[in-house]
Amino acid sequence: MDPLNNLEDTIVAIATPMGYGGIGIVRLSGTETLRICDELFVAKNKKRPSQFKGFSVHYGWIVKKTIQHSPVSHEIIDEALLTIMRAPRSYTKEDLAEISCHGGVICLRNILSLTIDSGARLAAPGEFTKRAFLNGRIDLAQAEAVLDIVQAKTDAFLRVSLNQLKGDLSLELEAIREALMKV
Repeated sequence: MDPLNNLEDTIVAIATPMGYGGIGIVRLSGTETLRICDELFVAKNKKRPSQFKGFSVHYGWIVKKTIQHSPVSHEIIDEALLTIMRAPRSYTKEDLAEISCHGGVICLRNILSLTIDSGARLAAPGEFTKRAFLNGRIDLAQAEAVLDIVQAKTDAFLRVSLNQLKGDLSLELEAIREALMKV
């Protein structure tokens, strides 16, 4: 089986453009999302991410486990906010997490590497939207609108694309389909 078509994998990607910025986001989606977050995120309130409610944001640190001392200790990689969105009420209809951290290239790559070391697979371009489509959250016209929004060069094109994402084109096509079926 093609590993890029396996919907059972937990996927990860840097969701913000590479470069230097105040904020960078690493996004995970899949069945192992919360387990991976449990390994990497230490909340200030000491709760584990698997205990967090959906649609919640938590302050803490991304850490790497080290075995220099007994018991296992942690090396802080970055300060972060962890946003948890639980299935089926997320963009992909899977458990989804976003790690908002500092936007430096090294910091983002380190966090990405930690998630991969913990069992996630690097997402292919557009794979989060592909999962949203395959899981029935959006239709094909809406999936295509996502790329159009990202690539919009004018306000008018952005408005058209946002309406398509909202489902306007799909509703018009469905009305035409219904009319044809009656004929």
